[in-house]
Amino acid sequence: MGHTEPHPTNAPADPTAVPGVIRLGSRAVNWYLIESPDGITLVDAGLPAQLGQLTDALARSGRTLGDVHSVLITHAHPDHTGVLGDLAKAGVKIWAHEQEKAVLADGPRSAMRTAAPERSFLPYLIRRPAAVGTFVAMARQGAFGARTVTDVQAFAEGQRLDGVPGRPQVLALPGHTPGSSGFFFPDLKVFFSGDALVTRDDLTGHVGPGLVCRGFTHDSSAATNSLDRIAALPQDTVLLPGHGEAFTGGPAVAADMAREFGVH
Repeated sequence: MGHTEPHPTNAPADPTAVPGVIRLGSRAVNWYLIESPDGITLVDAGLPAQLGQLTDALARSGRTLGDVHSVLITHAHPDHTGVLGDLAKAGVKIWAHEQEKAVLADGPRSAMRTAAPERSFLPYLIRRPAAVGTFVAMARQGAFGARTVTDVQAFAEGQRLDGVPGRPQVLALPGHTPGSSGFFFPDLKVFFSGDALVTRDDLTGHVGPGLVCRGFTHDSSAATNSLDRIAALPQDTVLLPGHGEAFTGGPAVAADMAREFGVH
């Protein structure tokens, strides 16, 4: 099997290209802590074993889980929802698209059943055996053992979440999953794209703006169409994806690069 990079379970929080935003996770997956003047918001919830990253990041400013106001879920795949049970127990408000709520209530193993990908991921693993390491690492970090959550607030397309710190605006980005969504924080000039647009796909090995391959995308045609909404964001916006590094070249450039690369 090919060489794989380490997947730390409790790595130090990494800085992003945006002050006030802390990236959590590992090489395999990103989730984010946003410190706004009016409180703390999370985008996605990583893997269960990464809870310590969050508590450590909060402790550095004298805070605990109970000081987090809200967590915004881009989609309900298990690598983005791992610590939701702990956040719910701490009283954190959980937000997700209506179509993702059922998956959160059923548990992580229902994600692929509810929104089946267009292709099996097994042929990708045959072509790129190194990707097996990503799956093994995610399993070790509890990807398929996350607790279910039922107390979830639904947001609407285009809604400005005025009660959430940073007042993010929701963009519906269906394709990767039916309820995939992104969040634009206008004051920070940052957009969290989840898996609607990534800069790393471990299943194919592609690095740079692109769509997640068909082995993990429910509707690639819809995913391609959703790039139009990302491209229309202000062009000084920094894109922070669910997988890969930040992209500072502008949303339209990122969308064009993703279209040019295509869906694999």
